[in-house]
Amino acid sequence: MRIFLDTANVDAIRKANDTGLLDGITTNPAKIAETGRKFTEVIREICAIVKGPVSAEAVAHECEDIVREAMKLSEISGNVVNKVPMTVEGLKAARILEERGVKTNITMIFSPDQACLAMKTNATFVSLVLSRIDNICGSSRDLVEATMKIKKNYNFTSGVLAASLKTRNHVLDCMSAGVDIISIPESLFFQMFAHPLTDQGLAEFDSLWGKIIQ
Repeated sequence: MRIFLDTANVDAIRKANDTGLLDGITTNPAKIAETGRKFTEVIREICAIVKGPVSAEAVAHECEDIVREAMKLSEISGNVVNKVPMTVEGLKAARILEERGVKTNITMIFSPDQACLAMKTNATFVSLVLSRIDNICGSSRDLVEATMKIKKNYNFTSGVLAASLKTRNHVLDCMSAGVDIISIPESLFFQMFAHPLTDQGLAEFDSLWGKIIQ
């Protein structure tokens, strides 16, 4: 399973990238706006830090406009992946872009049938948004399990990306379902390294080591 960081904070990206375990980045205009910097400037810097895919999002709604904006974004760096919306126009644009060799990430997917349609475009990634499903008493676990079953049933090649993960249980559900990629905030990324029994065991070893006669 690949791990992406969901942020536009370059300091957080550098910190996670230094572990050697970061595979890519997802971001959006809202996250970039929080930096107070120019959109293309931030995307360019992120691409210089991370070797893997960097999903960037424009805000067009019509097919032709989405294609035009995506083509422009793809000029920033070879590892830019263009986010497109889960709409009729978005899927039309995704198919056109993929046929032109421009990578896409279809986002805002909340149901297995949406995921199926998205994968039929041969998009590079299809993004399931988990926490919003749970917030309305849906089941994000059912969504990821059904999507992975559909992918296997029909031999789709799109990478299934689980986004908007908030808890380690979200991460475990994705691992169990065989999701291809998770995109998580910096805080959750570093939580994955920790366990109280790990801390306890290491503290005990340190204490015993101090008692050994050198």
